[in-house]
Amino acid sequence: MSEELRAQVQQVFRDVFDDPSLVLRDEMASEDIEGWDSLTHINLIVAVERKLGIKFATAEIGRTKEPGQNVGSFLRMIEAKVAAKQGVA
Repeated sequence: MSEELRAQVQQVFRDVFDDPSLVLRDEMASEDIEGWDSLTHINLIVAVERKLGIKFATAEIGRTKEPGQNVGSFLRMIEAKVAAKQGVA
């Protein structure tokens, strides 16, 4: 993931979780970020979609909450969506 894209996503996380010092690490999971509940999860998805001009399918959103998923897997999903949007996939 490009540093620019990662910085954009990190800013979305900071805005959604109202934490300007939040630094994303791939191994982070929802329980590592204060306030990450079901409603905030949906707010995060919507904010990422709006910021990056992408859309997640319902099945993709469901997979983000499966056991073993973390910030890194979410970032890879975002990266693939952005690449497909740009015709790089």
